[in-house]
Amino acid sequence: MKNFTVIASFLAVGAVLLFVNARQSEWDPAATGYEVGDEAMDFELKNINGEYVSLSDYSSAKGFIVVFTCNHCPYAKLYEERIIELDGMYADKGYPVIAINPNDPKKVEEDSYENMQSRAEEKGYTFPYLVDGTQEVASAYGATKTPHVYLLQKESGKMMVKYIGAIDNNHKDAAAVTETYVQDAVDALIEGDDVSVTETRAIGCTIKWKDA
Repeated sequence: MKNFTVIASFLAVGAVLLFVNARQSEWDPAATGYEVGDEAMDFELKNINGEYVSLSDYSSAKGFIVVFTCNHCPYAKLYEERIIELDGMYADKGYPVIAINPNDPKKVEEDSYENMQSRAEEKGYTFPYLVDGTQEVASAYGATKTPHVYLLQKESGKMMVKYIGAIDNNHKDAAAVTETYVQDAVDALIEGDDVSVTETRAIGCTIKWKDA
């Protein structure tokens, strides 16, 4: 009976380890990343016009609305017009949108580079739409969803994270939005004020990571 108890205990421990390993294998590579107050890395990513774009290219920018987004995700599609509007509202005020597609096109063909080009032309994007082919930028930032916003402000030559999360509080209906998180945060920075809501939960599709 004692031997049976010992064997049962080993089996139980083994089952727990298998469960933990299974959960870890599903763990999001970008589960860690930037927090508000961190300095954000620059990057050099390919734009839909074939040119490479870095934050340092924007010498006169005061900051950036960095949005991890994509073609296929229903949430990204619902927010597409709002992202275009944000660029229209704030690019001339020093806070342009920089859109980045982090998805592996082998997982979702709709998110291929060619389809990015088509989508941007169809919708009239006024901002760069960059491909994160290695997914290193999304991982470094800690992005997990599409869309997922990182609001940056230039301070003493460094890009500091001021807000992370959702664009607003209603992905389904732009007319029903009551909390415009990104807009409020950018307005605060323009006025020289602190951002009151610095982090919210990003609502969207999970990023399609490459297989390890």
